[in-house]
Amino acid sequence: MNTLERLIEADPGRFRVLTGDRPTGFLHLGHYFGTLKNRVRLQGLGVEVFVLVADFQVLTDRDVAQDLPMYVEELVLDHLAIGIDPARSVIFAHSAVPALNQLLLPFLSLVSVPELSRNPTVKDEIAHSRQSSVSGLMFTYPVHQAADILFCKANLVPVGQDQLPHLEITRTVARRFNDRYGDGAAVFPVPDALLSSAPLLLGTDGGKMSKSRGNAIRLAADADETARLIRRAKTDADRHITYDPGERPEVSSLVLLAALCQDRDPHQVAAEIGAAGAGALKARVTDAVNDHLAPIRARRAEYARDRGYVRQVLREGNERANAVAETTLDEVRTAMGSRY
Repeated sequence: MNTLERLIEADPGRFRVLTGDRPTGFLHLGHYFGTLKNRVRLQGLGVEVFVLVADFQVLTDRDVAQDLPMYVEELVLDHLAIGIDPARSVIFAHSAVPALNQLLLPFLSLVSVPELSRNPTVKDEIAHSRQSSVSGLMFTYPVHQAADILFCKANLVPVGQDQLPHLEITRTVARRFNDRYGDGAAVFPVPDALLSSAPLLLGTDGGKMSKSRGNAIRLAADADETARLIRRAKTDADRHITYDPGERPEVSSLVLLAALCQDRDPHQVAAEIGAAGAGALKARVTDAVNDHLAPIRARRAEYARDRGYVRQVLREGNERANAVAETTLDEVRTAMGSRY
């Protein structure tokens, strides 16, 4: 256990987490094992968790935000199903918190154009953009994320290695605002990265698991759809099943998925299947996934029968986020001498 994890366990109340997702499609097993389970874990430890439904950020790499109301609602449903408790955590939407987005303007004044253009994550997102031409929102994406994190004064942000450059922009914005306007006091915390230790799960085609590529198992999928997707998952020509991510990535990803669902060591799972081949592996994975997701899917179906409650959760989360954002914006105005 690293130092940060020890601090969280010793005094979870000192931490506030900002995390979230863009509503661009259905959440899947990659999200679940990569980030969602960790959100529930942090909530259970007593950390205050803010879950952002980043609807404005859909437009960073798309010309149009398609099916947005449906995807927003489905995202909230998924969080309720996995165990996010709206009494303990805040689920809110970007577009519903004006004061959060107003922070973007003063924050942009603290970051130079070369700093934004050098950001490797922005470069990669521009290269893979779905827009007919890249918008200014894409370029300022890291500063918008800084507003997401700092509006609620989050001091802990769960990220993967690829998101560290974005978080460094947030840390830079916090430090520079404090130096320029803080008058000896820290208006904003400088947030720490809680690096994800989640292993990478590949999509059923052997590529990166993605909402848009049709290669992911949705949390909302039923048992039959799950079985169908796993049956067509890519493997290799070697019948004997081993766990070797470097040499056998597709087979190893399936082994790992079964191991994660059963909370077991993937080498042991592979050894048990051994010479039984890919068919036995896929059957094992199917059973493991469906057994693990069964209670989550049952809760999801129950919540889905009361869409009014799902929308109420988001409305109440928006109200709580707005109260926090207004307080922060008021502090920013005071610090900048712009209260008239």
